[in-house]
Amino acid sequence: MFRTFIIGLVSVAAVALATNAFAQKGQFGTAAEARTMEERAIAELKANEAAALAKFNKADGGFRDRDLYVFCSNTKTGIFSAHVNPALVGTDSRLIKDLP
Repeated sequence: MFRTFIIGLVSVAAVALATNAFAQKGQFGTAAEARTMEERAIAELKANEAAALAKFNKADGGFRDRDLYVFCSNTKTGIFSAHVNPALVGTDSRLIKDLP
C-alpha cells in the first residue's frame, strides 16, 4: 500500500515541474519546493499512514502550498485516499475524464 502512495507523490513532483516552466515567480511552487513537500509526505507516511492521510486531506494540514498539494490513490483500485478536492476522496481515479 505504501508503494501506491509513493506513485501519487511522484505525480506531485511531475505536475510541479511541468507548471514551473510557465510560472511567474511566487505565484506557483517551484520544483525544489515540490521535492521538499514530497520528502515530507513520504516521511509522514512512514511514521503513521493514517495520520498522514488525514493531514493530506486537511486544508491546514501543511501539505498545500499554492499549486502544490499531495494526493494519493491506490494503483490497483484507483481509489483516491487523499486529494485537495474532498469530493474526490473515495472516487475511482480511472473514471475521471478530461474535458475536451
